[in-house]
Amino acid sequence: MLKKIVKILIILSFPLNAVFAEDIPIIVIAPSKKAQSVSTVGTSVIVLDETFFKNSNEFFLADALATNSTSINFFQSGGHGQNSAIQLRGMPKRYSTVYIDGVKMSDPASPDNSFYFNHLLTSQIARVEILKGNQSSVYGSGAIGGTINITTKKGEPGFHKNIQYNNASHGTHNLSLSLSGADENDNFFVGLERFHTDGISAMTHNDEKDRYRNNTIVANYARKFSDKIKFESNLRVAESYTQYDKEVDTSTADHSEELDAIQSSANISLVYEPNSQFTNKLTLSNAYIERIAAETPNSGNTAQDNYYGDRYGLAYSGSYNFNLDNSVVFGFEREEDKMGYNKNMTGRINNHTYTTSSYFDYQSRVTNNIYATLGSRFDEHKHAGNEDSHRATLAYLFDDKSTKLKSSYGTGFRFPSLYEYFYQDTGTHVLRAEESESFDLGIEKSFLDLGLSIDATYFNIKYFDTLEAWNQSGWKAQNLPGTVKSQGLELVSKWKKSDKLNFDFNYTYTSTYDGAEQDDPNKNHSYHDARVVRVPRNIINLVTNMKIPGYKNLDLSLSTKWSDDARDYGNGNRTWRDEKIDDYLVNDLSIKYNLWDTYNLFFNIDNILDEKYETTRDYSQIDRSFNFGIRRVY
Repeated sequence: MLKKIVKILIILSFPLNAVFAEDIPIIVIAPSKKAQSVSTVGTSVIVLDETFFKNSNEFFLADALATNSTSINFFQSGGHGQNSAIQLRGMPKRYSTVYIDGVKMSDPASPDNSFYFNHLLTSQIARVEILKGNQSSVYGSGAIGGTINITTKKGEPGFHKNIQYNNASHGTHNLSLSLSGADENDNFFVGLERFHTDGISAMTHNDEKDRYRNNTIVANYARKFSDKIKFESNLRVAESYTQYDKEVDTSTADHSEELDAIQSSANISLVYEPNSQFTNKLTLSNAYIERIAAETPNSGNTAQDNYYGDRYGLAYSGSYNFNLDNSVVFGFEREEDKMGYNKNMTGRINNHTYTTSSYFDYQSRVTNNIYATLGSRFDEHKHAGNEDSHRATLAYLFDDKSTKLKSSYGTGFRFPSLYEYFYQDTGTHVLRAEESESFDLGIEKSFLDLGLSIDATYFNIKYFDTLEAWNQSGWKAQNLPGTVKSQGLELVSKWKKSDKLNFDFNYTYTSTYDGAEQDDPNKNHSYHDARVVRVPRNIINLVTNMKIPGYKNLDLSLSTKWSDDARDYGNGNRTWRDEKIDDYLVNDLSIKYNLWDTYNLFFNIDNILDEKYETTRDYSQIDRSFNFGIRRVY
């Protein structure tokens, strides 16, 4: 294994996206829901800004995240549009919370209240902040591995019309249009996108095509009524159609499975700033996700499975700046989750729960060089009772501003999902929240004379009272005694060698232990691998950006990813036993040409070497494919 890692590193070191950060302060919102310089943040945060998305040719956000951040493991059950998810710091997908324009997007109707990324396109996205580590003290239930905050595009001064079109392999077409504008009082953006692909087979055992279609609208409007009062609103709706494979047994499968889905988020906010020190924000939000699945008739299920998850939130958040060095963020929230579904085709069942929360996060510049935060959150769940979570962070910024030490410690939790409470037969079990604790320690260093920056972080996470339904007594959700652990090292380096050449290299080592299964006295003895499923021990990502000498308008970008082998479950149609996903090495090439300073023409070759690989056992990944497009520069 060590020889294999060394070999890959040697290969990558020769062609050693992100342009090295300029000496401009990077402002982030995610760590405490308040704008602050990233240099003062004690937790690890990755920022992908609008420049990144202007230069990215990825159709889907998850694909863009997978190659541009550490401690992100991406897996997908097939090609474009198939179920896809992200795991942060070795934690299963249910331990990362996702927000779009401030709206919590976890699906109340999914088995574990997690979020799937397969319907999230990139062209209307302006910014993503990936906050890693335990964030329950700010973001509540589920934020054990981290939080991903997604911001859609807003209007810019003047009036703008923009268009982008892609034509790619497998009958893939993508058209994106937008209108936007802003003046001193009003700001608006309206974007439409249509994506269609004939697709590839979702599973590896056949050659049929599984089609996918996505129609998305993103809109927002803000108005400044006065220097003290402002109105904000956001809306996103994605309507999709997916064909998928479910059965491995080709003698019985007829491959007629299909899924219609709607995914939406919306909020309205009123912001009141009575003075420069005090900010108040009142927000009403909604997230709605519906899935209508038509099963294969051979399964004996001739009716449709119709699931919907609906969440309403009412939140107040405030921030008060005592002075330039001390401030506090605080808030109150109430969320109501609803789920509707057909249980064993016997009729409609609807259930709901609610959570009320309060939190604060105090930020202080202790000395000229030390920045600290201390925060707590208190949640009350209708069924699971009360939980509290806490976080402390420290950042030490050296006088030369080129070196920062950072560290954080936090506790967290995840309340049981509605599915775990009501869909799975819990019998007499009383479900409790899962609880966690974690810490990390890191250093950020910039060598300005070399154009080089390095960020290295050690992390350690574990959670207890694990909620699982893997038990010999049947599929009953219950808290098990085992402890799930994940620890590892994140390394990020950016090197701007010259104006024509820069490199972005990151490496993640993750060691995991799935105590929920390994420490269960009633476990299935076929378990032979102690790792958390679908989490490779080693992941390497490298992006090389190059301007061709003599062709100032021509840019090349080579992306290389190597992922170690991973544990997974065998497909349920065969048997639920441990199996292995092999390691893989994938290279993508992107060529961009600026035409008349008005349009960007781009050409991509994905999976250049036509690697056959899996990120989920038995499910296909895109083979060698081509993508040509045109984007208006704005």
